Amino acid sequence: MQRSARGDGRNPSLRVNGVKTMHERIAIDPTVQHGKPVIKGTRVPVVRILGGLSGGMSVETICREYEVTPDDVHAALQYAAELIDLEEVYPLPAS
Repeated sequence: MQRSARGDGRNPSLRVNGVKTMHERIAIDPTVQHGKPVIKGTRVPVVRILGGLSGGMSVETICREYEVTPDDVHAALQYAAELIDLEEVYPLPAS
């Protein structure tokens, strides 16, 4: 399958001073974590929070381990959900 992001203007992020932000909690800055999305004001990558949740960590444990808030954890989940929603899948013909 081939995947691509939609070009329909539904991108949930915006730029503030050259840094992409989303819902005031997620930032994408090329100078922080190689431009990976992080919890704004931290160096905690969104993927680390998602990985912790998928590995069975509770929200409370993630908040304690990474010094983030429950709202930050929920913003990470929302960020991932919106990225998946923006994705389009095009089936490739069978060979």
